[in-house]
Amino acid sequence: MSRVLDKYNQMDETKLWKEYRATKNRELKDYFAQKYSPLVKHVAGRVAIGMPQNVEFDDLVSYGVFGLLDAIEKFDPAREIKFKTYAMTRIRGSIFDELRSVDWIPRSIRQKAKQLEQIIGMLENKEGQTVEDDAIAKELGLTGEEYSSLLTQVRGTSLVSLNDIWFLGDENDEVSFMETLESPANLNPDVIIEKEEIKNVIVEAIKTLPEKEKKVIVLYYYEDLTLKEIGEVLEVTESRISQLHTKAVMRLRSKLSKVKSVVSKK
Repeated sequence: MSRVLDKYNQMDETKLWKEYRATKNRELKDYFAQKYSPLVKHVAGRVAIGMPQNVEFDDLVSYGVFGLLDAIEKFDPAREIKFKTYAMTRIRGSIFDELRSVDWIPRSIRQKAKQLEQIIGMLENKEGQTVEDDAIAKELGLTGEEYSSLLTQVRGTSLVSLNDIWFLGDENDEVSFMETLESPANLNPDVIIEKEEIKNVIVEAIKTLPEKEKKVIVLYYYEDLTLKEIGEVLEVTESRISQLHTKAVMRLRSKLSKVKSVVSKK
């Protein structure tokens, strides 16, 4: 395989992508797969940091490989996007898709997460503004310490659910918060417009988050920092960042669920 790397490494990569798009040359595909394989471990490593211990790193890597191969097949060099950026989004999506399909989150934890999301939505609808931790804990009948423990328990659900924040049951209807790089070439104009509208709704929902939660979302999903690194930036513990992330996702899902139900009925 090093022979393949040596053969193509000195060539212009844009030209290689154009050639692959035109010919689907197997050797070129192998070259791209080997050259960008470190991305899979990079993304899997960052995802693994927020996962429970029963989720194996090697499994995340194997899930991510499918995303890399998918990215190689679908990448369009005519668009002004670096392949590395496009591939990382595909790899992350592939990992979360597989985690969702194997249903690794215990039902009891999933139920607690759903209850938390509903309570936050109910309170924020009632108050017409973002609600604080003590109000959420009170509604749940929990002490502050018990509420913090609940956020820790459900953190795994939030890491997967934000990637899957807008899923209406069909691949063409899926718009994740991270989907800013999808090629619209295979979509009709109506679908393109609808996806853009949905992404605008998601962005507006993010703007309504409390400032610290908003920073966590931006740094984790757009700046690709780990929860630990975000903690260093904001000068708080990693566990506190995990809690902020979980609350942000619950707020987003609650806000978007109402809009999503309207869109799904169209």
